[in-house]
Amino acid sequence: MTTLPETTKIINELENGWLTIWFNSPENRNALSEKLTADFIATLEAVKDDRSVRGITLRGKGGIFCAGGDLKSFSAGQADGDPRDHFKTMNRGVGDMFDRVMSMPQVVIAAVEGAAIAGGLGLMCCADVIAVTKDAKFSLTETMIGIAPAQIAPIIVARTGLPIAKKLMLTGARFTGADTKNLNLSDYVVENAEGLEDIIADIQKGVIKCAPGAIGITKEILMTTPHLDREAQKDFAAEKFADCILSDEGREGIASFVQKRKPNWTN
Repeated sequence: MTTLPETTKIINELENGWLTIWFNSPENRNALSEKLTADFIATLEAVKDDRSVRGITLRGKGGIFCAGGDLKSFSAGQADGDPRDHFKTMNRGVGDMFDRVMSMPQVVIAAVEGAAIAGGLGLMCCADVIAVTKDAKFSLTETMIGIAPAQIAPIIVARTGLPIAKKLMLTGARFTGADTKNLNLSDYVVENAEGLEDIIADIQKGVIKCAPGAIGITKEILMTTPHLDREAQKDFAAEKFADCILSDEGREGIASFVQKRKPNWTN
């Protein structure tokens, strides 16, 4: 049985093997404060090895996804010891959080309405599938306030490609959900929150047809092999293929195909 942590800045809803993580910090538009981030990481840690949790949806309460970093904490940190060490540690922690999201073995959906700004946009791009409302607002505002989108930059580049990433980061561009398809920043654009619900439900139907362990291994291959040379890619993929085919899932999947029945993970 899945045990979720007690949280104050997010709301966790687990239903039929699908976890919805709601950012719930209306006083700062769901900004990535220290407490919200801690709650978020604790939740991800609680479910990362639980294959009964088939997928995760990231959403924001109050009609907004995430307003990015908590700028008040940026200012407060200047008085805590060596400010350079403080900010390096803090920023590295953001990168670690992004990596946790991208490495989750479950399918992760970002369902965005209202706004995803700066770090909120970076977090959105960590998801496997992105759905946005057409009137949602987006911007990478860091350079406009004298800082750099440091941990966000490589994640945005991986999603959009370098030319688009440069344009967005170096000009303070503001755009809406209707623009995101052309920028490679979304997979679905819908009219409203109801449209997000429809997309999430449709994705869930597809995910349930797939073996949870195989999804996790596929994501591991996708995340790991781009950083290997070709020979290492082939070796890594072969190891993971062997892991799959010799697993209980692999045996069940092949048996269900031969016996012309649905595999047990669809039940």
